[in-house]
Amino acid sequence: MRFLDACACRPVDATPVWLMRQAGRYLPEYRAIRDKLSFIEMCKRPDVACEVTLQPLRRFELDAAIVFADILLPLEPMGIGFHFAPEGGPVIERPIRSGRDVKGVRAIDPRTELDYVMQTLRLVRREIDGKTPLIGFAGAPYTLASYVIEGGHTRDYAHVKTLMFDDPTTFDRLMELLAEVCAGYLLAQIEAGAQAVQLFDSWVGWLGPYDYERHVLPHVRYVVDQVRGHGAPVIYFANGASGMLDLVSRVGADVYGVDWRIGLDRAWEQLGADVAVQGNLDPLTLLGPPAAIEERVTDVLRRAGGRPGHVFNLGHGLVPQIDPDNVRYLVDAVHRLSAGARD
Repeated sequence: MRFLDACACRPVDATPVWLMRQAGRYLPEYRAIRDKLSFIEMCKRPDVACEVTLQPLRRFELDAAIVFADILLPLEPMGIGFHFAPEGGPVIERPIRSGRDVKGVRAIDPRTELDYVMQTLRLVRREIDGKTPLIGFAGAPYTLASYVIEGGHTRDYAHVKTLMFDDPTTFDRLMELLAEVCAGYLLAQIEAGAQAVQLFDSWVGWLGPYDYERHVLPHVRYVVDQVRGHGAPVIYFANGASGMLDLVSRVGADVYGVDWRIGLDRAWEQLGADVAVQGNLDPLTLLGPPAAIEERVTDVLRRAGGRPGHVFNLGHGLVPQIDPDNVRYLVDAVHRLSAGARD
């Protein structure tokens, strides 16, 4: 399979492509389900989550599926309640901002306490029947910590940094606990059928290099060390971290996701020639016409230089305003242009 071959830096006939948030609100068939069910209900019903996972595969010639779920799902069994606001993102019901708060949080057994995700993975594997590899995922420790400390989305991460600076012992204890849960969750997904796993560090770019190295890197390395070697490549996506890829490269992942704020060639130089890279088209390119999409796909592929180990993706997730026809054009262009370059 192209995707798994590229993750292992093996030659492929055309560059594989999948897209973050490829199952989501830009698809009318997704919105039809969302009109009837809440987002959490969709995640917790394996039949529905399976259907949503498969929807983009029916429309586009994607080289991988990614299970429909949410990075916050492990928080509920850990004792961290949350809900989604009607017009907005997640809301943490009791944010963690002290050592006393951390005492109320526990480790979990994801095989039983997140069994609905495992059921979804098994359903999807049965449906795709070996035709398309399946990706599982989890939120990285820092990104999960950002939500539970801030209480939801934030513009400045003031509560996160206050805890990190004022009480680093408590911050690191929380990170250790989240890292343990992340590792167990990813391993359980591999057991349930995930053929690759991605660790999303969506908000780590708000840190400087010193704090990333001191407070984040050891915990991400722990997760990756626990998960690698279990039959599924590990992808680490550190959004906004293009200014500290020398540190990101020390995580030990098989594949590194790269955002659109740096040229793919420059990123690959910093990450190392012996690893695979994933990315890195600006997601909003898909709001433009086909000619603009093709021009920028060509640039990403040119920077990849046809080297083994490139997985084409966006530099972040698809947004709801995107026309599905543009997604089809993108996927087809990646295959057409990369295959042509290998002829």
